[in-house]
Amino acid sequence: MTNLAIAAHGLRKSYGEKVVLDGIDLTVPQGTVFSLLGPNGAGKTTAVKILSTLVGADAGDLYVAGHDLAADPQAVRAAIGVTGQFSAVDGLITGEENMLLMADLHHLSKREGRRVTAELLERFDLVEAAKKPASTYSGGMKRRLDIAMTLVGSPRIIFLDEPTTGLDPRSRHTMWQIIRELVTGGVTVFLTTQYLEEADQLADRIAVLNDGRIAAQGTAEELKRMIPGGHVRLRFTDPAAYRAAALAVGEATGDEEALALQIPNDGSQRALRSLLDRLDSAGIEADELTVHTPDLDDVFFALTGAAGTTGTTRIPNQPKENVR
Repeated sequence: MTNLAIAAHGLRKSYGEKVVLDGIDLTVPQGTVFSLLGPNGAGKTTAVKILSTLVGADAGDLYVAGHDLAADPQAVRAAIGVTGQFSAVDGLITGEENMLLMADLHHLSKREGRRVTAELLERFDLVEAAKKPASTYSGGMKRRLDIAMTLVGSPRIIFLDEPTTGLDPRSRHTMWQIIRELVTGGVTVFLTTQYLEEADQLADRIAVLNDGRIAAQGTAEELKRMIPGGHVRLRFTDPAAYRAAALAVGEATGDEEALALQIPNDGSQRALRSLLDRLDSAGIEADELTVHTPDLDDVFFALTGAAGTTGTTRIPNQPKENVR
């Protein structure tokens, strides 16, 4: 387990008769982003609370930062940082005072605490606001301060529980860049999120949690390939070219009014090359080729069967199609 930041086998947790986590297995390599997705109430936050020592598990072999969670929780706490769904920022004091308070909690000397505080305030673009009460900060600024406070103790693993919920698109993208920079610096990030595009953008591996169990896990591309429905759409302006293409490509659904063909295709390089070779051999050139591939929305709804009731959100203005 030397190259694993987190390893969980058979993780179980119940509250009374309600089974929240029903024997899940997770492995997170060091220096990566792992994203846990699931409908509201699926157990994502419970998993974060257990792995960050805030709540005890009912069963399971759990290792975080190489330490047995049950046998040595203090060593785990020394290696991790947690940014929860709700801000830990104290609005009655300044951003700088929030940072210095965290430095005191980590038992840093006053000199070291001021040095770390100054570095992190600059890194997170909070120098100008440092002397102002945190209550005056925007949502994005509070989130940046939240993560900066988490980094005071130089954690190797950070749990981010829905860190961008409620942020505007600009602040969300800023947070994405911060997460990427953390991972580039060797930090491991365990991320839960309501935004499927966020997991797609950031995560090296994704697990979908449903009814207390892992429905599927893998890279975003591996998960997308699990779901049928990928196709290529060819559009023509010449009716003769449209009819010739329909004969050349074989299996296809045609729209004579739009002069468009829909051909099942997984969007892979090999499948696209095969299709284009058939068109070239027949001397046919489409006026427009559009690749439609399943995205994480399709994966999520197929695996959870909870379309429209999940509380999981698609980020606006993110295209699902690639026009070539």
